Amino acid sequence: MIIMSVDLGKARTGIAVCDKTEFLASPYKVIFEKSPNKLPDKVAEAVQETKAELIVVGLPKNMDGSEGESAINAREFASKLTELTGIETVMQDERGTTITAHNFLNTTNTRGKKRKNVVDEVAATIILQNYLDKRKLSKEI
Repeated sequence: MIIMSVDLGKARTGIAVCDKTEFLASPYKVIFEKSPNKLPDKVAEAVQETKAELIVVGLPKNMDGSEGESAINAREFASKLTELTGIETVMQDERGTTITAHNFLNTTNTRGKKRKNVVDEVAATIILQNYLDKRKLSKEI
């Protein structure tokens, strides 16, 4: 199944996708959009482009596991995306993904403007890979 993930941001939203084997998440693109009204349509376009059959949206929980305003916004976004596309949307805890993305970019020596433009895409890839790993484990049990 082709699965697409979304790392929501205020100005940049990262998109990642996996192939039908669900083996490896790969960066797809960054959507530059500040308007919360326009963003769902742009992400829905990416769903069509990738032929995604399932959408994973990063859920920004607080470190103590509670959910704040950002998590509420992510859930509302996911709901709107399901309405627009007719495709199931699931939430994936994204705690620590941006830090992991920055650490990865440090090891690849990605700096400056390029780093700013790809960190959300890398975070979306980590969110999706975490989801794929969890999905694989649940099938094995």
